[in-house]
Amino acid sequence: MSLFRRPDYHSEATQFIDKLKSARPKLEAQQREGRALLWDKNLDRSEQQEFKSAKVPQGAYVYQTKSDH
Repeated sequence: MSLFRRPDYHSEATQFIDKLKSARPKLEAQQREGRALLWDKNLDRSEQQEFKSAKVPQGAYVYQTKSDH
């Protein structure tokens, strides 16, 4: 170890997260379960292709009202 090496810096946020994780050891597993519930989904590729093909192209000016004249 070098004589000039400084101790590793840990911000207040990092210290808070470390304390929280040590106080609640199951926290990370709960976070992973929540993420899997809401975000990690298997997508059906054929369904995604149907969604893309059904998309209506947007006009040049979004707020322009269409008139029949």
